[in-house]
Amino acid sequence: MFSRRNRRPTSPELAAAWDRLDEGDVPGALRALRQVPAAPLEQVASVVGCAAEASGFGDLAEAAGALARHPGRVQSLYDYGYACVERGVPYLAIPALREALRLAPGSAGLLRELVSAYEREGRHRDAADVLLAHEDGLVDWPDRYLLIFNAVLAGDLELARLHHGRLGAPDEDRWLGARDRQNRMLERAAGAGSVSALDVTDLRGWQYVMGGTVLGTLSPFGFDAGMTGRYAWTQDSHELCLHGLLRLRAVLAAGEVRPRSVSLLPDRGSRILGLAAAEVLGLPALPFEAGREDTVVIAHDLDETARADGGGEVVMQLFDRAPGQVLHEHASCWTDPPAVAADSVTFLYQSVVAPWGARLMPGEDGEMAFGEPDTRPEAEIAAEIVAADPKPEEGDGATPSDSDEVLAAFVAGVRGTWLRGDRAGLHSAGPVSSSRFL
Repeated sequence: MFSRRNRRPTSPELAAAWDRLDEGDVPGALRALRQVPAAPLEQVASVVGCAAEASGFGDLAEAAGALARHPGRVQSLYDYGYACVERGVPYLAIPALREALRLAPGSAGLLRELVSAYEREGRHRDAADVLLAHEDGLVDWPDRYLLIFNAVLAGDLELARLHHGRLGAPDEDRWLGARDRQNRMLERAAGAGSVSALDVTDLRGWQYVMGGTVLGTLSPFGFDAGMTGRYAWTQDSHELCLHGLLRLRAVLAAGEVRPRSVSLLPDRGSRILGLAAAEVLGLPALPFEAGREDTVVIAHDLDETARADGGGEVVMQLFDRAPGQVLHEHASCWTDPPAVAADSVTFLYQSVVAPWGARLMPGEDGEMAFGEPDTRPEAEIAAEIVAADPKPEEGDGATPSDSDEVLAAFVAGVRGTWLRGDRAGLHSAGPVSSSRFL
């Protein structure tokens, strides 16, 4: 159906995408399309259609074919944009949906689909701006709600508060949860704004505003070189595990939270870290039970907990908060976040190797290679964590000072809004950007 024959790519990037397809490298072709400057939509759609055919995505292939034949039709533009969003390539949807909205500026469906594509790409400023450009036609739910939501995630609290004051009550029950979460987000922003900068480098402040998560540590590497406190790839360690648990202890004290137990999630990593946490916090360790009150639930990595659980049912039992319950996640993926947002997180990563996983290390020949995982009993590894040196790595000196006192002062300033409401998962990096692998 799709062929490069008789097509002349208008840019080297578009030609590179065809080259990747000729090599059978569909992911490489899609990565190349991220770099394509403004190009005729029918040419991009032809590449996308060929990639979709190779991947067995019939809906996207059909929509791309229709757009390649009729690039000026609103329905073709919408169908293609919708299929791109549904197939996880929203960046390819944006030019088509933007053109469709230009041709049909009064279409609420087109506007909302374009906003959805912008959101999934983390382009919240663009989402807010396109909603503002069509403000005369906005209804409160969902349009003005989406304007407020995207304004917050773009870091524009002034705009968010202005339109929050104009937002009426939902006329359908399905919006009640979203309204309550947005109210809590703005309440957290008010509290965090008194103790934190909430600027484009304030990772801890914005993690708290967005999801109610207290971030325990900032990466000591690359803060001013694109990472802004997050990790791209890192190997976790016993030392960092202990440092995170000590920071958790400081967070609980500053938040005036007094748990009576540590709850152990069922995956191996969480059980290891939970046994260490029980020693550090001086609390009994109990198997996790949904709804247990006054407990600290310990997860090493909630994504790993969900994978070990199959359907992720255990993680979803943490969505609704029990009184006095604190969910602590040691390592949290910021590019593919877990289904629930933890109350406390030690660090944010894109790719991580657990301390007991197959770690990268030099071999006898000096070459780097992955070793064997640590299969020792969980209690033995937990004891090593408790006995580790908790002193954090010095790093490259670019990360702002982040002492226990700085963390405690932040928690003390926001404890009035901490541990409230459900734990809806995050789906955005928010106003603080970090470099990532594609």
